[in-house]
Amino acid sequence: MNWYEPGTSPLHRVSAGPKLLVLLALTTVVLVLSSPGWLGGLCAVVAAGYAVARIPVGRCLRLARGLALLVAFVFALQWWLLGAYGALVVCLRIVTALAAANLFTLTTRVDDVVAAVERGGRPLRRFGLRPERLGLLVGLTLRAIAVLSDTAIQVREAAKARGADRSPTAFAVPFLVRTLRHADELGEALAARGEGDR
Repeated sequence: MNWYEPGTSPLHRVSAGPKLLVLLALTTVVLVLSSPGWLGGLCAVVAAGYAVARIPVGRCLRLARGLALLVAFVFALQWWLLGAYGALVVCLRIVTALAAANLFTLTTRVDDVVAAVERGGRPLRRFGLRPERLGLLVGLTLRAIAVLSDTAIQVREAAKARGADRSPTAFAVPFLVRTLRHADELGEALAARGEGDR
């Protein structure tokens, strides 16, 4: 699954480095805020970002469906633990942060993110951290998120086609097997590059 949505919008034209810094700053602010009003406002700003980036409605709806399932579960759990106010705050934080992260991946190529991380990580060489390794880690993480999301959608659709969409086992077992297979293939690819030898 390729999360990047080609386009010429202002968000697409901004380089990966500044966008990544804005995403990190936004996530930090979201974690600090505890006012539903402010969090709702930030969520609205992120939603407006999708309109600015001209992301197709279909992709927005797919994100909304995935978030709805997660938020419903988290809200019920947090309501039981923290009450309605606390549950609302937690869910607004999750929606805002995940929607912003998804917007970042939709408007930024993975290769551009890796290059930006490698450039920004050069000063860390003095501490023994190799920026190319950091860039590889970020790139693999972004690709893994896309692969796992695509796997979850495929497994859910397959379970639904078999009439087992309400069975946790019908989703969990195939998802786990396919995830472990992907991890094994990724490990073999890294070994072929010699990454485990250094």
